Amino acid sequence: MKKYLTTRNNADYDLFDAFNDIFPPVFFDEQHDLRTNIKETETDYELEVEIPGYAKDEIKVSLDDGYLTVSAEKVKKEEDNAKHYIRKEISESCQRSFYVGTDVTQDQIKAKYENGMLVLTLPKAQPKKVQSHLIEVL
Repeated sequence: MKKYLTTRNNADYDLFDAFNDIFPPVFFDEQHDLRTNIKETETDYELEVEIPGYAKDEIKVSLDDGYLTVSAEKVKKEEDNAKHYIRKEISESCQRSFYVGTDVTQDQIKAKYENGMLVLTLPKAQPKKVQSHLIEVL
């Protein structure tokens, strides 16, 4: 509703936009979007990935064919006969991938998770030196 009030004066904003703001689409979930900030320093790249509400053991980081993938999955299981549930499971998951190139190896990546923020540090690829060779002319 707050978005509707701030954007309703926009000329491109129509009635359907207002309806979607009040009743978001069923299959679209903004809460599972892994927001990421990427910083560049002289020697490396630092990715700050927001993953609030997950424990450290529920987060996985993998590197495969130059793609760095961050995923998180949580499963809650409840057994409560008072609410007429024999067993109830709630599952949440999210994932995001970044292409980092094939020069980066798994042992070069450093990861730290604290207060809902995953910080990944990746080294920059060193520029390859072009070697020149003299060819003898006969």
